Amino acid sequence: MASGTALIYDEEMTTHKLLWNDPICDIEVPERLSSSYEQLRSYHLVERCVHVPTREGSEEEILLVHSLEHLEVAKSTQTMNEEELKRVSENYDAFFFHPSTYRCARLAVGAALQLVDAVMAGKVRNGMALVRPPGHHSQRNAANGFCLFNNVAIAAEYAKVKYGLQRILIVDWDVHHGQGTQYIFEEDPSVLYFSWHRYEHQEFWPSLKESDYDAVGLGKGKGFNINLPWNKVGMGNSDYLAAFFHVLLPMAFEFDPELVIVSSGYDSGIGDPEGQMNATPDVFAHLTHFLMQLANGKLCVILEGGYHLKSLGESVCMTVKTLLGDPVPQITGEMAPCLSAVESIQNVRAAHKPYWKWLAYEDTSFVQNLSTKSHLLKKPNSNPSTEDESQITNNNNTVKVERFLELHMKNILFPVPPIKTATTGSEGSEHLIPKHVQLVKEMDETEIKALFSGFYADLVKEDKTLLSLGSTLVILDKILKKEVCNGIAASPTAALSAAVALRHSVHFGFQRVLCVFVGDMQMIPNTEDGKMLVINICEKEQSRKTSCKHCISLNWKEDAGGNDFFSAVLGFILPVAYSYQPNLTVIAVGPNRSLGISGISLLVALLRGLAESRVFVVIEDTEINLMQSVAKALVGASTPPFGIYVPPTQEKVNKIKALRDQFQQEWKMLQCSVKDGTSRN
Repeated sequence: MASGTALIYDEEMTTHKLLWNDPICDIEVPERLSSSYEQLRSYHLVERCVHVPTREGSEEEILLVHSLEHLEVAKSTQTMNEEELKRVSENYDAFFFHPSTYRCARLAVGAALQLVDAVMAGKVRNGMALVRPPGHHSQRNAANGFCLFNNVAIAAEYAKVKYGLQRILIVDWDVHHGQGTQYIFEEDPSVLYFSWHRYEHQEFWPSLKESDYDAVGLGKGKGFNINLPWNKVGMGNSDYLAAFFHVLLPMAFEFDPELVIVSSGYDSGIGDPEGQMNATPDVFAHLTHFLMQLANGKLCVILEGGYHLKSLGESVCMTVKTLLGDPVPQITGEMAPCLSAVESIQNVRAAHKPYWKWLAYEDTSFVQNLSTKSHLLKKPNSNPSTEDESQITNNNNTVKVERFLELHMKNILFPVPPIKTATTGSEGSEHLIPKHVQLVKEMDETEIKALFSGFYADLVKEDKTLLSLGSTLVILDKILKKEVCNGIAASPTAALSAAVALRHSVHFGFQRVLCVFVGDMQMIPNTEDGKMLVINICEKEQSRKTSCKHCISLNWKEDAGGNDFFSAVLGFILPVAYSYQPNLTVIAVGPNRSLGISGISLLVALLRGLAESRVFVVIEDTEINLMQSVAKALVGASTPPFGIYVPPTQEKVNKIKALRDQFQQEWKMLQCSVKDGTSRN
């Protein structure tokens, strides 16, 4: 399995710049690239990445997507004077040429292709290319929206031709619709294109009908074009996460891509003058973490927009830190999507129901009377005389956001524990442990008694039982003291280990501990004070207790033919877990488990994004394949196999829906539909 993260950057791409006054284009400045690179340097991320040199994309490679006519026009600008450049630029919507633009655009294409080659050849696991000009608005025969050549589209076509790929996922999280990419692939079922974008009922640029949710693709490509329109500004972290949980990730896992490419625009982040959204840099770490679980980790992130330099730089760093495998920072903000976001999510699901198996039994209907429609009538007319005032306001906002981000990043960044993943084991068992997992010595009898005497008398009746917890306690203690990021332990009694782990974590001072227990959970802790949230995944209905806000029973038996657990994790467990925002996650696998190795590995891999990646896994069954797969998921250096995707049965979809209906008032990230156009927030 490949390891390492590529970083591609060439200072020459900063020579492309605007030579005349143009208020539309003047935000696309060279500093977007140089300041992002400097921010990476300040976090000491550059030296941790694998340096991959840039090259020019060849004419043949550009012609994979673009017309010869478009290429020739671009080529001809190299020798033009300023007046000629201005004249040819005016043929396009929001684009400018400089004598170096053609060379820079070829470098941008080449950087994207170098990244694809490095990832596909196994030289690195993933990577990021910092490029200018961006690409996703560029069409077959036209420059558009700061974009000359469509870097990401060329990269996808190149990967199909050179590596014979049949399924590529493009995720476009830029705040503008990448209409160029949509037009190029809308009839192609081998490329699944997902874009969320500021839309405001077609009021926001590029103001196209085909940017709405009902543009699902054409011909054989129907169902492979996913547009999620944001109909108001101010979307935040919870809205972006809800879009991933309830739209993108279920589709992506069903599609099963061989490569994921991100059109990585950060104008969807806080402070950006274009997007006017409220998502903070930490959300991009979470989005990246989710995408790393696809395509066996083959992920290429290619820069698009982003016009608030501080917000852009911090978001780039959050993305690269996650690609490198650093623990994901705690997500911030209230975990509840807004009404408008839920309406858009519901409409996308309804539009795509005919094309996706995971949606076949979902209860979907279109929202006709959107809550944001009335706001359009109240839009003030722009007054040219207030342009100077508007500029002053923008400058003030930029400074405010810079100050906010200074504090925000200090609050969310934390020292990474010296050991990433730890386990216990006897001497000679080292060869069974995956690479990067550190072996730690179990506690002896004196240490255990000193740490736990008296406090667990009601749980642990005999010394013999207490001693059996030696491996559990040493790993947990190291996680709580932040000496270790996460860990895995085998235990003869998973239920007891989980009960002790939960109580010990709360006693240590953790305020929100999530426990996901797979199998028969004989010991149910008291969860009334909200300091613990228990989700028990078991085969049969547990008669002893009905589900309540902090103690939820999910009856699930994994399909014999493959993994149908995706729908439960994405549709219920992750939204609940993100709503709760734990400081620590405990995953326990006990007797009569109803999930196989692939389902448990999926659970561990996705929940690792929470609680600064503080995850403690305890397994009663010491089956070596399960231990190894879970350890792989914890380390994150490679993606464990999640098994063959199987769509859920109608019975299972109904089960998730019933739980969603029961708990979405308490755990608001479960919301993916509205009733009668009314908010459930």
